Amino acid sequence: MRRYLLDTNMMDHFLDRRRGVGERVKLAREQGAIIGTCLPVAGKRFFGAEFSGSREINRERLVRGLSRARCWPFERRAAEEYGRIAAELRRIGRPMQQIDIQIAAIARALGHCTLVSSDSDLKAIPGLPVENWAAKASGPGA
Repeated sequence: MRRYLLDTNMMDHFLDRRRGVGERVKLAREQGAIIGTCLPVAGKRFFGAEFSGSREINRERLVRGLSRARCWPFERRAAEEYGRIAAELRRIGRPMQQIDIQIAAIARALGHCTLVSSDSDLKAIPGLPVENWAAKASGPGA
């Protein structure tokens, strides 16, 4: 069974119904895929809601959005993957934010999981399929 883990930027597009991400989620589900995110992404989004000028509205929207997607935890297998990924990145001299490594580790620990992100840095992680589901913006104001 195919799994897709939405990174922070794709989760934002999914929640806000922007850039065609919702349509891609629907299509993947119709094809039998499981769509989700992970607790580190949820934490980043809760921070964003707490720090926003519209705290209650953004928090409620986030809670509603999270109810429409699986939310995978950072478990032991992910911790082991984290160690491998962090070591691999250090060996090749590729710095990366710790939370991004955690997100990638969860995706790798799930097996048959693609990380959906527009963050091109994540493509540097060996053995991690990454796709960008955000449609290219075009036209005025894009």
